[in-house]
Amino acid sequence: MWGVFAHKAIIAMKGPFSAPGDYIYFKSQVPLHKIPIGTKQWRYYDFGPKVVSPLICIPGTAGTADVYYKQIMSLSMKGYRVISVDIPRVWNHHEWIQAFEKFLDAIDVHHIHLYGTSLGGFLAQLFAQHRPRRVRSLILSNSFLDTHSFSAAMPWAPVVSWTPSFLLKRYVLTGIRDGPHEPFIADSVDFVVSQVETLSREDLASRLTLTVDAASVGPLLLSDSFITIMDTNDYCAIPQQVKDQLGERYPEARRAYLKTGGDFPFLSRPDEVNLHLQLHLRRVGVEARPDLIQGISRGGSGASPSEENDKGEDPDDPPKDDGEVTKDPSTDGQLHPAPESSESHSLDDQLLSNARVCHFVNENMLVPFLPHLWEILFLYLLPLNLGALYITLSYSWKFRQVV
Repeated sequence: MWGVFAHKAIIAMKGPFSAPGDYIYFKSQVPLHKIPIGTKQWRYYDFGPKVVSPLICIPGTAGTADVYYKQIMSLSMKGYRVISVDIPRVWNHHEWIQAFEKFLDAIDVHHIHLYGTSLGGFLAQLFAQHRPRRVRSLILSNSFLDTHSFSAAMPWAPVVSWTPSFLLKRYVLTGIRDGPHEPFIADSVDFVVSQVETLSREDLASRLTLTVDAASVGPLLLSDSFITIMDTNDYCAIPQQVKDQLGERYPEARRAYLKTGGDFPFLSRPDEVNLHLQLHLRRVGVEARPDLIQGISRGGSGASPSEENDKGEDPDDPPKDDGEVTKDPSTDGQLHPAPESSESHSLDDQLLSNARVCHFVNENMLVPFLPHLWEILFLYLLPLNLGALYITLSYSWKFRQVV
């Protein structure tokens, strides 16, 4: 159980996590949005034509909005709108439903399609149960129906909000299978671990609380034909019996099985996952708008983003000429480069932006380990100190005997 945490701690001491090249490119092209809604801080990506009903991705306990970057890049280039969110700091499921509804109102989105993995799939089902008019379809991956099995396995749940950050991270990481992995699965594990290190103690505590808070999914008004269950057949943190219960609840749902992929198939098997997502969206009637994407891709050599968007503007769409991305949610989904490269569309500026993002990523990856660096040093230097003390005392005893 301790193996994954210790292994990642050793990697952290040796050097910073090296972000994948496609992730660095993604960060240079897709803006990250941060908006306060009430008392909650929402962190999310929104990319793709705003005239398309969005697919909203909700991660599991160990995930962030960044873990779906491969889905955002692939599906948006096919004409779909993809929104990926962080689970905000909520402490029960009723609070989640209310907070998520306020988020949708703030970004002016009414009808949605939800893709949730693990805890995210559970939260997606709860929202579909209590707000059925807003949810048009569900895609559930390695998910569950109730929290009973998780609360039984976590007897210290009442004190989770007081638990130190490094212990919460250790508990979350022990849920990831330790051992040799094939390269793509190993890369997916490394990426998710790097995201866990960015989460605060309060974020981790709230997510673990949602996992063990007594709740279960009731009957849905949504027809099984609008639900896709996508699971991996090799292994994942969700027990097979729990996943079978999900299949029994939705017997007519479309099944999409991945032969391998581990806990994070959206990272380790992105092509397969993206294909199943695209097939699901087509089946439930979501019409992609690749014509808008083509217009935007040509915009780098001429037309402005506002002129491009006017070509495919829907009368029900909100205005697209509002202020800054991080302050005004109504601008989400415009297909334009990230803020750091928005001044120019030239290739030189894009390369400079990518290099700058790469520098920031490598520099900032060290920061999450600093708060509990003393714990890592203590765990690994204690045996050395004890060994040195033993040798010193033994030598002193022998020297006294000789004297």
